[in-house]
Amino acid sequence: MNAFTSLPDLALRTHGGSVVAASDESFAEKESLIRPGRPAFQPHTFGARGQVYDGWETRRRREPGHDWALVRLGLPGVVRGIVIDTAWFTGNHPPYASVEAASVEGYPTVAELRAAEWTEIVPRSALTGDAEHPFEVADGHRRTHVRLNMFPDGGIARLRVHGEVRPDLSVYEGLGLDLAALENGGLVTGCSDDFYSSPGNVIAPGSARTQAEGWETRRRRDGGNDWLVIRLAGAGVVKLAEIDTTNLVFNAPGWVSLTGMADGREFELLPRTRLQPDTRHRFRLDGDAAATHVRVDVYPDGGLARVRLHGVLSR
Repeated sequence: MNAFTSLPDLALRTHGGSVVAASDESFAEKESLIRPGRPAFQPHTFGARGQVYDGWETRRRREPGHDWALVRLGLPGVVRGIVIDTAWFTGNHPPYASVEAASVEGYPTVAELRAAEWTEIVPRSALTGDAEHPFEVADGHRRTHVRLNMFPDGGIARLRVHGEVRPDLSVYEGLGLDLAALENGGLVTGCSDDFYSSPGNVIAPGSARTQAEGWETRRRRDGGNDWLVIRLAGAGVVKLAEIDTTNLVFNAPGWVSLTGMADGREFELLPRTRLQPDTRHRFRLDGDAAATHVRVDVYPDGGLARVRLHGVLSR
């Protein structure tokens, strides 16, 4: 496991990513590249275009050139690593691939993207069939789009673009925002337990559709409690906390508390407060101290679907 895979997938469809164009998708659709979850496969499942694949697959090239797909990152940021997954593609995977990145603000058209300045972040590299190929990236620039190139054609199941979120928060100037949200630059930096699912899910965009899309810990037998720490988008004052236990019917925590942290000191944001299962709770907070991190303690264990910490940036 490469260290960068613990960072968010900036291109993931559920994070707002989109495959905006591709040179060809004759056999399997380009949108599959950024779907959440592992690719699925059922042998001898044939459609009008041949065997059905959970991935992107192009026709056999009979002319010079190579195939490509343009991906808009749902979470613009600094790319730290790429994973190119050829799961289930064996006799039809590309022998080589590369990845380029660009920084194009606003809402560019496909033509404008193709004319943009692109930087190679993964050089042309050999691929094998039915395998994950991790590539560390040392780019350092904020990126909004990536382009996956495969040489000359074939099928790729998934493209994962792991990195650090770098949003443009200037649009919130003078307004409030969710200081914890992944899309605003929040990040879960620690937790007591991630046995069933990742704590990073609690700050993901949108609502959790199932309990698997939240954070759930194992059952505690030691008398302690579980917790996670969220690094906020920036130093700010939290005014409203949303603690969501949606989908967690028999495994929600009994109580929750929130503690702000900044410059080595801690201060109470929300005292230990009772929770209900399968419920979206909203708590107004009265303090005016700015926090850079917030610790969420759940008692004694269980799961949360989402945590939203609405407030204002202080600097």
